[in-house]
Amino acid sequence: MRPVITAVAIWMLCGLPAPAAAQLGGISGALKKVQQAQEAKQKLDDLTFSEAEERQIGSDVSTQIRARFGVVQDAAMHKYVSLVGTLLAQQSERPKLDWTFIVLDTDGVNAFAAPGGFVHITRGALGLVDNEAELAGVLGHEIGHVVRKHTINAIQKGNVTKLAADAASSRSAVLGAVASAAYGNIIENAFDRGDEMDADRLSVQLSQKSGYAAGMLGTFLTRLSERNKDTQERNGLFASHPETKERITSITRLAASSKTTALAKARYDATVKYEPTPITSIAVVTEGSAGLTGGGKEPAKKEDPKPRTGLGLTTTKPTTAQEKQSAQVSASGGARGLGADRAAKGGGNPRLVTVTVSASEIAAFQKGIS
Repeated sequence: MRPVITAVAIWMLCGLPAPAAAQLGGISGALKKVQQAQEAKQKLDDLTFSEAEERQIGSDVSTQIRARFGVVQDAAMHKYVSLVGTLLAQQSERPKLDWTFIVLDTDGVNAFAAPGGFVHITRGALGLVDNEAELAGVLGHEIGHVVRKHTINAIQKGNVTKLAADAASSRSAVLGAVASAAYGNIIENAFDRGDEMDADRLSVQLSQKSGYAAGMLGTFLTRLSERNKDTQERNGLFASHPETKERITSITRLAASSKTTALAKARYDATVKYEPTPITSIAVVTEGSAGLTGGGKEPAKKEDPKPRTGLGLTTTKPTTAQEKQSAQVSASGGARGLGADRAAKGGGNPRLVTVTVSASEIAAFQKGIS
């Protein structure tokens, strides 16, 4: 109220009548709005999440990812991926997170890291991976995004206006806004150059610490690049900047001094039986499809001329880019589609497959790396 008192004093010294109550109320209301805006901005500037809140955000994002692509209902496969992933995560700066590794039921080659320790990899990616060291490279990259909190940091930087409004209402609204924005960014692989390079560095470090050949992420990226060479747009896993060739060069340089050489190929071949699906044969979610679990087409309502894209738990209207892509892709196998990995159909069961890995199992697993 100090600015109001000062204004009244000036009016009195000048011999002017004191402002009416309505005028004072108007000034006070304006000041209150300014103060509220400043407080909201301060909340945003100081916004940090507890580990429990980060986990809640990640759980919400994972629920949407699993609904979109479905989950492979194979406990043995989840156990294997969880052993590799947990071994890597234990070498990271955040070993005590409640790490959860999920195999998504789609031919598309992709991987997604959600805050709080949720790491997803598709069976399509497992089919393209050649050995356990490559799998470690891919999972290590995604673990790096979680460890460095890349998703949350990007949302805080990129959605200032929306988050400021949410911060002025309730904490739950902030968490919901972050989860919604995070899902969109993760599905689109929207990490910037610095975040991708940071995750690559951590992948190399974690692979080496775990006993794997450290540069196998680069080998996998080389194969992925060859597979995607005829696509006309960024596609699926690691699609964001920097360009793939630059990243491969950087990974090779980072791993040059490493003395670890283990691939664990025999164990990988004995465990993972998926075969890679050519990008030209991947069935995709077409325009007008529900798309939540890769089900059949959902006709648009008569009153809504634009069909739903179904790329999340909520109904959204397709963007121009989505409409263009939907017109270019086909759900039938063998049709050459742009961005097929990102638009790939998924399975119909989103149920989480829960597995546990003990410290003794991880120790024995690490001894088997060769």
